[in-house]
Amino acid sequence: MSQSGSAKQAVSLTVKDKKRLADLLRGFPKAQILVIGDFILDQFVWGTVNRISPEAPVPVVNVQRESYMPGGALNVANNVRTLGGTVYPCGVVGRDLEGRMLVKTMRREGIETGGVVYDSHRRTSLKTRVIAHSQQVVRFDREKLDAISASDMASILKFIRRKIDSVDVIIMEDYGKGVIQPRLLREVVRLAKKHKKPVLVDPKEKNFPHYKGVTAVTPNRKEAYGAIDNGRRHDTLSLKEVGRRILAKLHCEAVLITLGEDGMALVEKKGAMTHIPTVAREVFDVSGAGDTVISTLALALASGAKMREAAVLANLAAGLVVAKLGTATVTTTELTQLIESF
Repeated sequence: MSQSGSAKQAVSLTVKDKKRLADLLRGFPKAQILVIGDFILDQFVWGTVNRISPEAPVPVVNVQRESYMPGGALNVANNVRTLGGTVYPCGVVGRDLEGRMLVKTMRREGIETGGVVYDSHRRTSLKTRVIAHSQQVVRFDREKLDAISASDMASILKFIRRKIDSVDVIIMEDYGKGVIQPRLLREVVRLAKKHKKPVLVDPKEKNFPHYKGVTAVTPNRKEAYGAIDNGRRHDTLSLKEVGRRILAKLHCEAVLITLGEDGMALVEKKGAMTHIPTVAREVFDVSGAGDTVISTLALALASGAKMREAAVLANLAAGLVVAKLGTATVTTTELTQLIESF
């Protein structure tokens, strides 16, 4: 697949490439993915703006409707589901209104709820985005960032042990809301090695030292540069060098750095860096694009893809999702049509 080289080049797929990617997509319905991480309820307030407030230089949004979607690690789970895979998400919600609404949205979307851990002492994370005329006006978050309790962690580990034999890939989705803790990471990596399961991590900078032994991480550019030398930025370093340092630090097999409009950079333990140019024609909303990347990457690996093939599919999926508003997902039909268009 001619994706290596400059990130600005156009994507080019041969007939053989297209057939291979189509074969991988057909394997998605057989894949089973375990997703562990922070559960978030995404609220969207939709409206229009016709004037500026006389009280302050801010727009006045005329609210027309509201909608709710499963967010955070659950957006990853939802992406796995819409791409045809079977997903088992595990995380914590509060025994509050938002928690009930979040579980309701999971059931509405057809997401398995057996891994939900309820905690009466913890509030459910809520992100509210106000959107007017296809643009996000403001976002405000209501959440508790403290580490989850020992009891909650025990419940999560119990669920993981029950499911690990039946799943193909494990995703750790770290939004920094308290679920992904060093002890949990160590235990998941230990179990994964014992059962020969790949572990993919969508990381947070502060937890990078604890991701040792995972299969691959998917940081954005800021997270990747911030992960080396205890968070001190080294903007003069090349992406390849940053990727190499992360590989050495975590003893992992691959680092897939997402670069926004510049696509992605894949640095593997065995092989040169591969630049994968973006396929996005329009960008309306980047919310959750990283979730789509790691979901597609996991499904592709579960279907027998090499890391580079999986990264190409993940990049194609990301190009589709950023053209949608809100916390969106993609389908295999959309991916198939995109692949055929090249």
